[in-house]
Amino acid sequence: MATSIRIRLFVTCFLLLGLIALIVDLSQSINRVVLSVLELSLCLGGSALMTSILYRALTWRIQRLREFTDNLLDADRTESPLPAEDYATHALNQSLRRMAGRIHELVERLSHESNRLDAILKSMGEGVLAVDHQMRVQFANQALETVLGLRVPVERDTPLVGVVRDPAFLALIAGVVSSGAPATCRLQFQGGDSAVFEAHASPFAVPPHQGALVILHDITGIERLERVRKDFVANVSHELRTPLAAIRGYAETLLGGALEDPGHNRRFVEIIQAQAIRLNNIATDLLTLSDLESGRKDAEPGPVSLVDSVNTALLTVETEARIRGVNLVRGMVRDAIVTGHAIRLEQALVNLLDNAVKFNKPGGEVRIDAGPGTHAQQDRIVISVSDTGTGIPSSDLPRIFERFYRVDKARSREVGGTGLGLSIVKHVVERMEGTIGVESRLGQGSTFTITFPAGRGSRAA
Repeated sequence: MATSIRIRLFVTCFLLLGLIALIVDLSQSINRVVLSVLELSLCLGGSALMTSILYRALTWRIQRLREFTDNLLDADRTESPLPAEDYATHALNQSLRRMAGRIHELVERLSHESNRLDAILKSMGEGVLAVDHQMRVQFANQALETVLGLRVPVERDTPLVGVVRDPAFLALIAGVVSSGAPATCRLQFQGGDSAVFEAHASPFAVPPHQGALVILHDITGIERLERVRKDFVANVSHELRTPLAAIRGYAETLLGGALEDPGHNRRFVEIIQAQAIRLNNIATDLLTLSDLESGRKDAEPGPVSLVDSVNTALLTVETEARIRGVNLVRGMVRDAIVTGHAIRLEQALVNLLDNAVKFNKPGGEVRIDAGPGTHAQQDRIVISVSDTGTGIPSSDLPRIFERFYRVDKARSREVGGTGLGLSIVKHVVERMEGTIGVESRLGQGSTFTITFPAGRGSRAA
């Protein structure tokens, strides 16, 4: 019994010891788990804290980099500071600074080129127009607006049909936009003046499509010169044909037997001589006019006495006036000095006096006055040649200084005029920086007035 009790007591103690050992081991394991959890929590917390710090630092750096790059293209940019350099960002910062300098230099260069191109296009005398693929205006300079008669500048993206209504112009641009091939045509806008333009249209890149660029050249002057040239050739041919035909006809008549006719041969020869003189006068006047229009400078200009020039001109036409029964009157001629060439001035005065004598009537009068102006023309030197001849119709007055223009063609040829005298007079006066005007009444006569600046006179070209 006692033994049994001892055994039970021993077993019970053994079990208690084992339980205690188990409890001790279990508590140690729990402590280790708790410690591990605590360590893991601390690690996670530290990692989160470090991540947050690194994220904020990275976000700050990215924000500074973004501010730096955002200011690269600003015209008035200020140097934005980059993030503080360290070993990792030094190379990146240096690369960004170099790139910023190059980009800024490139932007400034492009801006200058754009401003220069814009200034050139706006100041061009030719009209410039750029449209996109939908025929909307992308650019129009002031010259084009003047040509089209627009009172306000053309806004960008304005439909072209609302600006230009000329069918030929619209068709030209539409053809270039659709085909992509350059084209040229001549235009004269409806409702405008007599100006003529040559339009050159070519493809113009307006990304992502293709438009057209048109340049309008004003060729009105070229067209006018071409007409003048054609008229001049026609007039010269006509003027030369008449005397040449007369010379040839009378020469053939003489050779055909009239040379032996004492009653007519002398008259025929006199006609041939008169026509030859007329040809010589035409050639002389043409050479004079060509020399005046060439722009070549004469000899160095000098002082010219007005009285001497008037006296020489009167003496030159005196015989012709006496033959035609026209009275030459030397009116109030006061001496004055002009700067130019005496021969040119005398030539102009002779042409005016000769016309006044030839287109006068028997018993008529031709009067010349010259000298410093009076009253309203005190700073001028005025020469006037007036006659009591047939006068000039008002419709012909604007054209009398044109080459070969005649008011009375039949009488002009009858008196031996070449149609170049007044044109020569105008060129001589203009080369001496003067002006010439005319007043006339049909059937009562005409008055031609030459005006030169006083003081320094006129300066020959």
